[in-house]
Amino acid sequence: MTKKPILIICGEPNSIFSEIIIKSFKKYKSKKPLLLIGSHNLMLSQLKKMKIKTKLNLIKLNSDLSKQLDTIKINILNVDYKFKKPFEKISSKSNKYIEKCFDVSFKIIASNKISGLINGPISKKFFLGKKHQGITEYLAKKFKLDQNFAMLIYNKNFSVSPVTTHIPINLVKNRINKKIIVTKCLLISKFYKKFFNRNSKIAVCGLNPHCENFFELSEEKKIIEPAIKYLRKRKINIDGPMPADTIFLEQNLTKYDVILGMYHDQVLAPIKALNGFDAINLTLGLPFIRISPDHGPNTNMLGKNKSSPKSLIESIKFLNKF
Repeated sequence: MTKKPILIICGEPNSIFSEIIIKSFKKYKSKKPLLLIGSHNLMLSQLKKMKIKTKLNLIKLNSDLSKQLDTIKINILNVDYKFKKPFEKISSKSNKYIEKCFDVSFKIIASNKISGLINGPISKKFFLGKKHQGITEYLAKKFKLDQNFAMLIYNKNFSVSPVTTHIPINLVKNRINKKIIVTKCLLISKFYKKFFNRNSKIAVCGLNPHCENFFELSEEKKIIEPAIKYLRKRKINIDGPMPADTIFLEQNLTKYDVILGMYHDQVLAPIKALNGFDAINLTLGLPFIRISPDHGPNTNMLGKNKSSPKSLIESIKFLNKF
């Protein structure tokens, strides 16, 4: 019986993803079949430009994929995309193509069991625009999760999760509340219990510098501390609020599995500074595992055949393991 495939949405067509997909496949042999959702012709054209040779197994869309999937080659389900050159500038031209790639993957998920979904880097400026803050929120809306989801930037040594994601810093204080902090922490705790069979240790950052009370009632006193108190009653192993300027010191990192921050860069900047791109972006709360390599389209490296596949390899490894 064919193993459940790992779906990989190729994402932004003018990105480094064609390159790192092939590099990943050559460096790490997945036990589960890989099924790309994207343009067959574009991928072959980009690989030819970089003088990379490979064979792709072309798949047709139907309810039963098991007889078509190849475990030795990379499988691809073609989504048409018109292009003039192998690499062009990122623009809104690719929006319909990217959306169709997601729609095709949703159809496959609806009628087939999968091991998980990986999506390649996507331009927030052109594809998402003002409709969605990020792909995490895009998927949450598609699957009607409301606020019952969490972004987890996972690394085996330590992970981070922002309460608010891709929003301007001046909006953060109005978007955090007890309910949303509790929801994120419960999803994180459930994830570690399910996949690693252990209770996670979570540290929660404050919002204000040094968690100080600069006015009558700070967010720490009004929102964060009550959320932590409630979570402790639910037997969640959690500390905080803790100052964000010291929580990432080495002696603190060894104590925790996850550091929860109030806003995106509060926790993503430190983890990238410490680990580079050795992490994967997980969306918790979906009815399947969704992962995104922790990097963008990287247009400066287009066609140079110098990009690292490390984050994508870690994404595929995770889905092979679990």
